[in-house]
Amino acid sequence: MNIREYTEKMEMRNLMSWACKSSKAHRQNEEAQDDLRTAFQRDRDRIVHSQAFRALKHKTQVYLSPGDHYRTRLTHSMEVSQISRTIGRALRLNEDMIEAAALGHDLGHTPFGHAGERAINKYTGHFTHNEQGIRVVTYYGRQGRGLNLTEEVKDAILCHTGAKLPDTLEGAIVRRCDRICYLCSDFDDGIRVGLVGPDKLPGIVAMRLGTEPSQILDILVHNIVECSSGKDEIILDPYYDEAVEEFRDFMFAYVYECPALEKEHRKAEHVILSLLDLFEKQPALLPETVQLNFARFGKMVSIVDYVAGLTDLSAVKLFNRHFVPMVHD
Repeated sequence: MNIREYTEKMEMRNLMSWACKSSKAHRQNEEAQDDLRTAFQRDRDRIVHSQAFRALKHKTQVYLSPGDHYRTRLTHSMEVSQISRTIGRALRLNEDMIEAAALGHDLGHTPFGHAGERAINKYTGHFTHNEQGIRVVTYYGRQGRGLNLTEEVKDAILCHTGAKLPDTLEGAIVRRCDRICYLCSDFDDGIRVGLVGPDKLPGIVAMRLGTEPSQILDILVHNIVECSSGKDEIILDPYYDEAVEEFRDFMFAYVYECPALEKEHRKAEHVILSLLDLFEKQPALLPETVQLNFARFGKMVSIVDYVAGLTDLSAVKLFNRHFVPMVHD
């Protein structure tokens, strides 16, 4: 018995019967098993070593050009992973699958966060970062072979947002933790920026969840574990769920759609729309690797894949190169 087989045996023995088992995982293109790592551990490693994951370091969470001490898509993904794993371990679910799904859930995000996503959606008529995440892991990385992740992890990435719910409890944890994590972390960063403060929180949020981001997270994590323990579903008490919805409405009003950020978001949308239009009209300006994808995916899809994969900095550099006159001393 090798190490992977021993780990799979321990999963069967120790995890809940409804947990997602590594030995039952499957891929669209089946591969020989690894002797050290389970299927979900390999998914995690492929995500962490991918170019798309590294790019998250320079992709906006909420605040454009925020400085060194604010969240990016990378730190957000790490926080979602940590919180999700805490819940998964307490509920005796598969931590490795949770970690892979959490670290990979935002791989399809654009430069400038949701502002970039809105811009691409305006230009193409349909674009969502969760669907783009599936394109990224299916077609990009490993010399064009894609990451070939397990179907279970891909489902969790696709369903971490949107109308369709995940097929696994591990995916349900990532979906739930993504929301509570971004609300708390964006609130924390909002306090640093000066957009919001604990004194502005609605009464129902302050009374039921508290006023400090760490306190809110602690209450919600404990409640999910308490309500979901021994059950084949992930539950948050309606008492707290109602407060989370109020918290979300508050964040949209005071942070996500506030005038101070909207001005910058409009600039970001202009950058993305300008690049899409430029590359559609002059595809020769694209890198050769992108042009080679035209035969495989079509011109517009290849352009969208390229622009969506840019970091904030690389998008601004491209915009400056093509649209801003060079001024010499």
